[in-house]
Amino acid sequence: MKIGFIGLGNMAQAMIGGILKKGLAGPEEIYGSAKTAQTEEKIKEAYGIHITGDNRKTAQEGELLFLAVKPQFFEEVIGQIKDLDYSGKTIVSIAPGKTLSWLAGQFGAAHSFVRAMPNTPALVGEGCTAACFADCVSEAQKGAVMAVLESFGKAFEVPERLMDVAPGVSGCAPAWVFMMLEAMADGAVAEGMPRRQAYEFAAQAVLGSARLMLESGKHPGELKDMVCSPAGSTIQAVRVLEERNFRGAVMDAVIACIEKSRGL
Repeated sequence: MKIGFIGLGNMAQAMIGGILKKGLAGPEEIYGSAKTAQTEEKIKEAYGIHITGDNRKTAQEGELLFLAVKPQFFEEVIGQIKDLDYSGKTIVSIAPGKTLSWLAGQFGAAHSFVRAMPNTPALVGEGCTAACFADCVSEAQKGAVMAVLESFGKAFEVPERLMDVAPGVSGCAPAWVFMMLEAMADGAVAEGMPRRQAYEFAAQAVLGSARLMLESGKHPGELKDMVCSPAGSTIQAVRVLEERNFRGAVMDAVIACIEKSRGL
């Protein structure tokens, strides 16, 4: 199957890397184009894929076409390619806020559209992607898309009404996880730990906690209680976070992200 990428930024690179690693397609079956020749050359050197240098050529070649440009460039890119024949092709958008009906309106036809929202941990094979499908997308097309999305992490089909919720809980969440990691390390540095070591301790603690929750299936509150011994140090740290509205601030951040995504 030929796969096309219009846009060759971080998300496209994560996808291409996953596709090649899983053997879903060879470099000779992947086509790409980007805004600058510099980016195209970089990707060609890194992955050995076909660089078309032209969005229309990429769209013509790709049986599975990923629109991986930033939301503000979507109308411009779609304007360049909307008149092509998309019979038997699948078009995947990874832009927030661009609904299936919006895509159909821009293309002027109800093609086999898919919306997908991956996140940056896809770059290390630990992505979390939500996807929804237009009614005309066949089961075979769904399977091909999900195989690609699962090549760089976990992927979940959700109803379209949740596609703008996904960025709040997964797509944008790495930003505040990184902020928390930095703050945790800063606290350790303040008490004498070397910074590099502090980052490693903090990152491993978060990685291990996430894996424990996923693999144990336990409620996060139950796992939190397991750490909080009576009259211990952890419950005192939890008390400080509660006093400073930690959970409320995180909830507000998620909701703010969702509201912004809906408006893009």
